[in-house]
Amino acid sequence: MPTQSDMTTHLDTGVLDLLQHQVAVFARRAEQTRLGGVGQARNSMDRAAYLLLNRLDKEGPMGVKALAAGMGIDSSTVTRQVAPLVDSGMVKRTSHPEDGRAVVLQLSPRGKARLEEVRCSRRALMAQVTDGWTSEERDIFCDLLTRFNVALAAAHATVPQAASAS
Repeated sequence: MPTQSDMTTHLDTGVLDLLQHQVAVFARRAEQTRLGGVGQARNSMDRAAYLLLNRLDKEGPMGVKALAAGMGIDSSTVTRQVAPLVDSGMVKRTSHPEDGRAVVLQLSPRGKARLEEVRCSRRALMAQVTDGWTSEERDIFCDLLTRFNVALAAAHATVPQAASAS
């Protein structure tokens, strides 16, 4: 099995250094702005809430375990992150249609409206940031960023739990 060192010697270390630096800068900028968009909705929804609401909107009602599995995080984290969304009325807990004892999380109409407001604001920010880009450049960037995120998720999934708990 190739070692970490073997894998990087086959690639241009200068490009890898630049890539890891740019990813770090991107993470800082994303955190600074929370990619919150423009206008009144700017910085008004944290990343965890946005990702949870977005998943419920796209995939429909689901239990905590399914939500956690789909997001690659543990159930206790989802439970903690969902609590304020339930308290604020953006997510509602309902009984599972086939097993009344099980709880299902569902995006409420209020949550749907708030999510759309934030999406519009973030869309405006993305349009502003990529204003000088061609449509093809935006498509290429989206494809590459998606590919990068998928590879990063796969790499994270192979890290032993003890190492990732720090």
